[in-house]
Amino acid sequence: MRKSKWKIGIIGLIVIVVIVIIMAKGGKDKENEKVSGPEYVTVKRGDIVLIVNATGRIISNREVEIKSKASGEIKRLPFEVSDPVRNGDLLVELDPVDEQRNVDQRLANLAVTQARVAQARRNLKIAETTLTTGRTSAEAALDAAKTRLSDCTVRLERTRGLFNKKVVSQEELDAIETETDVSRSQLRQAEARIVELKKFEDQIELVKQDVVLAEAQERIAQIEVENAQRRFQETKIYSPIDGVLSTQNVQIGQIVASGISNVGGGTTLMTVADLSRIFVNATVDESDIGSVAIGQPVIITTDAYPGKRFKGKVIQIATRGVNRSNVITFDVKIEIIDEISALLKPEMTANVEIKGERREQVLLVPNSAVGFDGDIYFVYRMTSESEDESERVPVEVGLSDGLDTEIMSGLEEKDKVRESATSKSKWENLSEKKK
Repeated sequence: MRKSKWKIGIIGLIVIVVIVIIMAKGGKDKENEKVSGPEYVTVKRGDIVLIVNATGRIISNREVEIKSKASGEIKRLPFEVSDPVRNGDLLVELDPVDEQRNVDQRLANLAVTQARVAQARRNLKIAETTLTTGRTSAEAALDAAKTRLSDCTVRLERTRGLFNKKVVSQEELDAIETETDVSRSQLRQAEARIVELKKFEDQIELVKQDVVLAEAQERIAQIEVENAQRRFQETKIYSPIDGVLSTQNVQIGQIVASGISNVGGGTTLMTVADLSRIFVNATVDESDIGSVAIGQPVIITTDAYPGKRFKGKVIQIATRGVNRSNVITFDVKIEIIDEISALLKPEMTANVEIKGERREQVLLVPNSAVGFDGDIYFVYRMTSESEDESERVPVEVGLSDGLDTEIMSGLEEKDKVRESATSKSKWENLSEKKK
């Protein structure tokens, strides 16, 4: 019993000692909290570079989708994906049977139209010859009829005079009158023939139009033959550029449709990428686009090569922004100019740091030291050797690299400012404005 009481006493004593130690430590911490004041940093000079961060994807110099103008079954595919190809290399060969049949059909149609042209020309020649002969005969008949009627008219007048003098008989007068009437009728017939020839001339104009139409059909047939022959030649498809075969969507034995006659644009057989130049198509927020300019240096990193940093430069900035989920962004094209750019592949994700405006030996303070109130930026500057006393000083700020801010006026070198402004910092307020 005595031993149990002794043990309980020892345990109670230990508990009391622990409580005393904890209370003493807590009191000391509170005392330190009361003593310690705000931390200050010294305004110093240094260089600052405006950095614009963005993400994008790797793209090649250009990519060409290979489609077939001809239709048919694929017989040969000499290259595989990732193989380098040269301009003029054979990429695909189709079975030429269908296109050869098309050529033969167009040639037969051309022969038919050529025969029609020959026939129309022959009909025109016959009609023109007939018109020339008929015109000569009709004009001669007309002249003869006029002469005969004139002669008969003179004889009739003379016979009538003689008849009145009782020199000739009634029978002779009747005979000459009948001959005159016949001559007059022959003249009318000759004149009517001349009128008929004028109608025949109009018919010849129609025959000439038949020749023109047949010749036009011949030209159309000739063009169709040339197109068919070209389709036949295009059963062999060649690379239009130097590059790398980046995709291949077809296999030997597959039947492909022509990209010309097909409503959907035909089958995309493969894609050839020109990797002589590599770019990043980056998306930059509208709040940062004003800091981006042509020619600015860029650092590119990728998940595929975490330890490598690739050099680049801005070569193009989109004139118009794109609205993505009510956020306006601008596309910025960056050329990778690093010697090891061949490591990068199209469609890789890239992180870019665009180095914008740079200023050297300017006054710098941490971003957290700059506060914002309405439209005024300010800091708390220490006013004496004691860190307990500070005053609020309005400042004019310049560039910021995300860590430090340039102070253009309001402070001097070696001034001490409170490390954390009591109100919201400049960057917090800018973030709220964006929201």
